[in-house]
Amino acid sequence: MDALISRDVELFIYLNNLGSQKFDNFWLFMTNEYYWIPVYILIFIIIVEKYGWKKAILIGISVGIMIALTDNIANLFKSWIQRPRPCKNPELDGAFRLVIEKCRGNYCYFSAHASNSFGLVTYLSYLFYKKHKYAVYLLFTWAILVSYSRIYVGVHFPLDVVSGALVGILAGWLFSKTQKYIL
Repeated sequence: MDALISRDVELFIYLNNLGSQKFDNFWLFMTNEYYWIPVYILIFIIIVEKYGWKKAILIGISVGIMIALTDNIANLFKSWIQRPRPCKNPELDGAFRLVIEKCRGNYCYFSAHASNSFGLVTYLSYLFYKKHKYAVYLLFTWAILVSYSRIYVGVHFPLDVVSGALVGILAGWLFSKTQKYIL
């Protein structure tokens, strides 16, 4: 396990240090979930147009429950594992670029950003894949960028992001199975 964690730290330092100031604002934008609210509203409008208000509200409730679940599972794991965030680890001071202003939370395993974004896009891919394949590819690209942004800004290790993505994909798949009851 120590070897895996050591490799994870090395990969984090390598990936994080690939960044440069000219790209910092892009990655800060990608990591801030509040900037994505207009996109969420647009997706909801598309769902309303495709399925009607009643089904769209049920889909919205299902997505809300899924994101609350993935977020809370991530927080439980963070409390249980207690792996310090890179930005809260004194052993890593000066070894990487901390791009984000405030390093919130003490622990990082696993990334709630990754689990939430991958859960959302996995769920949405079941709604849109047949008619909107390119939109699904775009959504997964977005989830990858959001997840990578957590490494770039200095708050998560790669293993945190990959684990979060896997949890999100599993949650999105499980919740997509509820569609037969909704649609």
